[in-house]
Amino acid sequence: MQPSLLQGFPDRKHQAGPQFAEHLPVARVLVESSLPHLDRPFDYGVPAALDADARPGVRVKVKFNGQDLSGFILERVAESDAGHTLLPLTKVVSPVPVLTPEIRDLATAVAARYAGTVSDVLRVAIPPRVARLEKTFPRIQEPAAEAAVRLPDSTGADVLQSAWMDYRNGPAFLRHLTEGGAPRAVLNPLRAFGPAGWHQLVAHVLAAAFASGRGALVVVPDNRDLDLLEGAVKGLLPEDAVARLTAEDGPTPRYQNFLRLLAGTARVAIGTRSAAYAPVKDLGLVVCWDDGDDLHIEQRAPYAHAREVLLLRAEQAGAACLLAGHTRSTEVQRLVETGWVLPVEAERSVVRRTVPRVVNTADSFEQERDPLARIARLPGAAWRAAKQGLELGPVLVQVARAGYVPSLVCETCREPARCGTCQGPLALAGGASAVPQCRWCSTPALDWGCSHCGGRRLRKGATGVMRTAEELGRGFPGKTVITSSGDHVKASVGPGKSLVVATVGAEPVAEGGYAAALLLDGDSLLRRENLRAGEDTVRRWFNAAALVRPASDGGLVVITASETSAVGALLRWDPAGYARRELSLRMELQLPPAVRIASVTGPRPAVEHFTAEVAAQLEPGGIKLRTAGPAPVVLSGPPSSRRAAEDVRTLLFFPYAQAAPVTRVLRATRSATAAKRSAEPVQLRLDGVDVL
Repeated sequence: MQPSLLQGFPDRKHQAGPQFAEHLPVARVLVESSLPHLDRPFDYGVPAALDADARPGVRVKVKFNGQDLSGFILERVAESDAGHTLLPLTKVVSPVPVLTPEIRDLATAVAARYAGTVSDVLRVAIPPRVARLEKTFPRIQEPAAEAAVRLPDSTGADVLQSAWMDYRNGPAFLRHLTEGGAPRAVLNPLRAFGPAGWHQLVAHVLAAAFASGRGALVVVPDNRDLDLLEGAVKGLLPEDAVARLTAEDGPTPRYQNFLRLLAGTARVAIGTRSAAYAPVKDLGLVVCWDDGDDLHIEQRAPYAHAREVLLLRAEQAGAACLLAGHTRSTEVQRLVETGWVLPVEAERSVVRRTVPRVVNTADSFEQERDPLARIARLPGAAWRAAKQGLELGPVLVQVARAGYVPSLVCETCREPARCGTCQGPLALAGGASAVPQCRWCSTPALDWGCSHCGGRRLRKGATGVMRTAEELGRGFPGKTVITSSGDHVKASVGPGKSLVVATVGAEPVAEGGYAAALLLDGDSLLRRENLRAGEDTVRRWFNAAALVRPASDGGLVVITASETSAVGALLRWDPAGYARRELSLRMELQLPPAVRIASVTGPRPAVEHFTAEVAAQLEPGGIKLRTAGPAPVVLSGPPSSRRAAEDVRTLLFFPYAQAAPVTRVLRATRSATAAKRSAEPVQLRLDGVDVL
């Protein structure tokens, strides 16, 4: 074992030798490593030649176990407790202190909440270095003194005259924020376009925080939302006060804006999920838009959700917090019911004059008029709405899936048709007379039978966006058909009379709003085998419906799903009521987010060893976890893409009151197992929304 690994002997103190700096000769370095047992500082000597540049927060190179590894200096101290001669820092990579104390504390809190490593969090928080940008970057000695606050042209009083006046508690929230307070609220905007759209509401909140002399931070799911928000902010804030952070812009613009925030020349950060860690000076407000979108979940360990990062940051900085979305996630509803946030809602009279009229083709009235509406993909009411809407402007058609080939379902029970060989989905690869075959193994389904009801007849389920566009083009000759899906997502469309066919989540914003919207394949979305299928479907429906003009302007939304509580929420335009119902059911069943959950995935022996170790450590404290599993992980995709030996997964459920000790034990057990190599590594994931 190399000397640099021999740490932690407090009874033998070591004073750095004369070859090191005279003042604070020891640097405590966090080494960039994903190994859990290395998630702690290591002491290195600071050579005299590097004394000026080796400041807390800078990137360095160190020798670790015979390798050159990157790391960050956390602090400089006078002496070390390592108990051995210290190795010197190899190199100061950059004199810019990119790791601020605030971001270091935030990364530590995020790692503790998700039982991960600080190094993994910092890999997301700090963008890759672009050396040439640092050559002109000023040395940051006293950043607070260099950052001058420029007030926007609009004063706090002007901000209050915005669309926030339509929302109960809205003006009070803005006034409190403008006066330097830290209110916490949840907002459900009614529109997604025009001067009263969500982006304008959020822009006014940023202006209020900026007018108070503080910084602000907004995280949105994707670049389409980011572009929309950026356009709204430009009219209220000085251009040099706003920094845009997203990996899609490339490393150079991203790092340049990161440095602007670090220096304090920009005071407002807007971006996608990694922007939650932006080094905003004097942070006074954090905003998360559409927290139910799974794009907010980091795809690398420790799989942190941007919403939770912002909540931790708001607590840490004493900042205001706004959670906004057309719907309300069950996690946000839990915060409402605990009193952590207050709702900012529109009065019912405002809702009625702002939102479009919603019609369900599966209700009794429509069924009497059109007996075939339940089985038709485009019922008569939807066809009439499209025809009438095209006389006024663009019409949105939302479909469940991209592509051309339709999936198949049982005609009797509507369950997805599965292959008898590999359980893959069945589809029609050719024309209507083609034999159904498996999309995974290509086996023809010559004698198919439904495993649920025994039915023998098939029907088309969710038809792809391209097939839908083709069929609508024939049904409405002479009308322009625009598609938005997959790699060809459009951000906006003009006010012309066109049919816009889009997959869920890819709906463009229409100038002036859509005249009508057809929400197809609702039953297909609701049938997904996921705890959050209903919640996510409602979110997608509301996001699309909010793009439609008010009923007073002829706006109409037609939904073709069967009558369920999800459909009722849209008919009443009551996202808060649906969230309350969902949360009450989760609390009754003790499912997330009523409780927290940890999933342990890996080979069966490793999972069983890990869960047994965790239970043994928690038992003396009187904590007994509710478990489910181990059970085989259901892997999607063709058999050729599956592992030869399938992994298993065990779910651990625990209440929020016990979260701190449980996550601490989970983290310590993972670290000890990795250090001892007593079992194969497992994937540990907390509060994953896709495991149920």
